[in-house]
Amino acid sequence: MNSPQIEIQLIAAVVAVACAIPGVFLVLRKMSLISDAISHSILPGLVLGFFITEDLNSPLLIILAAFTGIITVVLVERIQKTGLVKEDTAIGLVFPALFSIGVILIAKNANDVHLDVDAVLLGELAFAPFDRLVLGGIDMGPKSLIIMGVILLITLALLFLFFKELKVSTFDVGLSSALGFSPAIMHYGLMSVSSVTVVGAFDAVGAILVVALMIAPAATSYLLTSDLKKMLGLSVFFGIFAAISGYWLAHWLDASIAGSISTMLGFVFLLVYLFAPSKGLLSVLYRLKQQRTEVSLLTFLLHLNNHKEIKERHINHLREHINWQKVKAKTVVDLALKNNMITIDDQIISLTNKGSDFTNTALEYIITNKDEKIEHLKDDFFLFRG
Repeated sequence: MNSPQIEIQLIAAVVAVACAIPGVFLVLRKMSLISDAISHSILPGLVLGFFITEDLNSPLLIILAAFTGIITVVLVERIQKTGLVKEDTAIGLVFPALFSIGVILIAKNANDVHLDVDAVLLGELAFAPFDRLVLGGIDMGPKSLIIMGVILLITLALLFLFFKELKVSTFDVGLSSALGFSPAIMHYGLMSVSSVTVVGAFDAVGAILVVALMIAPAATSYLLTSDLKKMLGLSVFFGIFAAISGYWLAHWLDASIAGSISTMLGFVFLLVYLFAPSKGLLSVLYRLKQQRTEVSLLTFLLHLNNHKEIKERHINHLREHINWQKVKAKTVVDLALKNNMITIDDQIISLTNKGSDFTNTALEYIITNKDEKIEHLKDDFFLFRG
């Protein structure tokens, strides 16, 4: 493995970790689309920074681009707070407008500048190792790696310093205010870190992969755990895994590195989405099936409890009285037998003591909750009239 290959994978991994950390909080705060908005709306800041310095390597570009990202968040929130449109609509209004302003500025004042689709949207990690940072004649390494490494260190430092405040303000804004943590400061601090991270990663990986690296690992880990620290760790792991495996997928297919990394992120999310132990689709479908079976079992037991006549309890009349298909009826009867809730004597079904106790307990629960619901409705009615 040659040096550029190692540097490409290292850059991708560092970018993945730097994006995964703020991405977790964006997902938990239901602000995933903000990363997409920021990744596009920073263009005016980049353009203005270039017009002022005429140097693409100037730190002013990062500062102005990050400032534009914060402006995006503020504008989205201001429009949303009017109550006239929802957040997703506000995002759809703000970031195309700002992105278009950047394109117009380039078209009017820098016609000789070529906006390359691969560089701006998809990014080109293959070229990142050749853009070196040289200080005092000493090659410090790929510029993207240095910039993202510094951003990652700052992000980690802020995470350790303000982890408790971020956690509280993310899950309970009211409690955050009561404890003296300003939710607004935490919010705009997170948005500032997200903006700086997006700007730093923009040149190396492009707008699309920035969004993918911020949201996909966090969304994947969210399906596996409810613990914030574990979620952060899993997000970092998934980001690094997708970055490395995506690079080798691109190497094998001779395809775009950024596109391959995004594909791996989507593939990992799909696997977790299907097979996650508690939140996966298959687990959810299995639980729903189990719940339907349990409801059918309770319906069956209530039917037996309410009908003492022998003809009503004959096994062949089950489908007629409860309107079940043959397979469903057999499944419910087998489940009841397995749990010793019924006995079958000459094809007549009877409740056992265990089945009778279970049925009576279920009836008491249903009646109690029904009464509570009626009382709750009465309270609401009198409160409304009062």
